[in-house]
Amino acid sequence: MSYAVKEVFYTLQGEGAQAGRAAVFCRFAGCNLWSGLERDRATARCRFCDTDFRGTDGAGGGYFVDAERLAAHIAACWPRDADPQAIPYVVCTGGEPALQLDAALIAALHAHGFEVGVESNGTLALPAGIDWVCISPKAGTELMVRRGDELKLVYPQPGAEPERYVGLAFEHRILQPLDDAERAAHTEAAAAHCLADPRWRLGIQMHKLVGLP
Repeated sequence: MSYAVKEVFYTLQGEGAQAGRAAVFCRFAGCNLWSGLERDRATARCRFCDTDFRGTDGAGGGYFVDAERLAAHIAACWPRDADPQAIPYVVCTGGEPALQLDAALIAALHAHGFEVGVESNGTLALPAGIDWVCISPKAGTELMVRRGDELKLVYPQPGAEPERYVGLAFEHRILQPLDDAERAAHTEAAAAHCLADPRWRLGIQMHKLVGLP
């Protein structure tokens, strides 16, 4: 299988339960909930996405003809002089990574010593072998992935209220304020919800605060 990748870059994980951890991000091109075109946003199933996942023209992006070539490209982004006790970590994201992430790529990344994480909308089945599964539900969609390590819910979303998801089998539940013109109000509301229901933790997009990609 070949892979279309928007960008690959080394940074710190900026949100969720793994915030602050060094990671290589592999952003796959394409999504099943929005075309990525502004003209389609009003009719998309996810209307608040702030990520450019169209094409392969980002830094480190491109077409990769097989799993080993993409895994080697990702591995080359990890610091060569990193302490060998620091386990290399890759976050497969998008768009929607489940459209392309497969067992061959997971195996190739493991062979390069990587722990493999995924950030998905949960509407498509994920291959086995992923080390950290983060699901971010979107209103009006059906979850195919109902268990994992982290449930990261953008808040508020009419039709995707937190109480809909507390019964799912996730170790961590994160409320992440919607980043729009009302972000301050959303943050206050998300914090209030976490105080009222401690099963949830407040998540902040740290990378935006410190100027990381």
